[in-house]
Amino acid sequence: MSSSISLLQRLARWRPWVLRDEPKQAVKVLVTGAAGQIGYAIVAMIARGQMLGPEQPVVLHMLGLPRAADALNGVRMELIDAALPLLRGVVATSNEAEAFKGVNVAILIGGWPRKEGMKRKDLIAKNVPIYKSQASALQQHAAPNCKVLVVANPANTNALVLKEFAGGIPAKNITCLMRLDHNRALGQIAEKLNVPVSDVKNAIIWGNHSSTQFPDASHATIRTELGERPVTELVADEKWLREEFVSTVQQRGAAVIKARKQSSSLSAASAACDHVRDWILGTPKGTWVSMGVCSDGSYGIPEGTFFSFPVTCDKGEWSIVQGLQIDDFARSKMEASTSELKEEKAVAINIL
Repeated sequence: MSSSISLLQRLARWRPWVLRDEPKQAVKVLVTGAAGQIGYAIVAMIARGQMLGPEQPVVLHMLGLPRAADALNGVRMELIDAALPLLRGVVATSNEAEAFKGVNVAILIGGWPRKEGMKRKDLIAKNVPIYKSQASALQQHAAPNCKVLVVANPANTNALVLKEFAGGIPAKNITCLMRLDHNRALGQIAEKLNVPVSDVKNAIIWGNHSSTQFPDASHATIRTELGERPVTELVADEKWLREEFVSTVQQRGAAVIKARKQSSSLSAASAACDHVRDWILGTPKGTWVSMGVCSDGSYGIPEGTFFSFPVTCDKGEWSIVQGLQIDDFARSKMEASTSELKEEKAVAINIL
């Protein structure tokens, strides 16, 4: 009973009408790139309550390119045909002003995809103009406290561009998706120890959403009949934790592409829902998650860098977990990812 009360109280902090006897206001959620695979997967999840809760009505705003107008309209028709009780309306458009108008949550999936042979700097060059334009749309048309999640790669640098050109949106309201990597880390630990993934918590992804990210299991725990125990103690294999575990999580996206000839879609959509749900409704006590956020200098990461940290969330705000011990191995990995992000920033600035 107490846990139910706690959930209602958390909901009421962000949406105060929850505990009042009146109809709930619909939350406007924007999904860009909605005709793509991740977009197609996530819109139904949002409309079913997986992002904002099972009782929260939503209005979906979907943005697509003009050439994808027919596909986007097809997604709109399917949403209507699904007769989803929480869905209060659907806007499908290729006009940024219309798409961003009044939105409370923006999930930015649309971007220039990385193609075979394309270098990361080329990908940045293609996406900087897109995110500069969307920054302007956010600032001019979104709700004042709009929460933004950047999914499109290079996610950290795209988030940086948004921050620089959407000055009216607080930097703390702009984040990038690292939850997919976080969930991958939890999944690998669960498989290694043959336990339910729900019993694993507090893995960390440090750094960039790239192959330089550092999946860190040194603070993770497993729930057992005897209480919580460290993953490092139960695995008891330092080589696996520092090599196979790290490389598997780092390269998981490439492995999925190789296996299904397409990038991660279902898992990315699910992770985006997890990210926003925990951000808005709060993380469970004693649990942290990985989010790409604007650094405040914690752990020696330069201020203003969009970097994945362990965070807890409460009342719609995230906070970086402080005081974790960082050994030399972890520090070297974090520095490598920081260096890559500095290089990406330089490329973006040069383009701008």
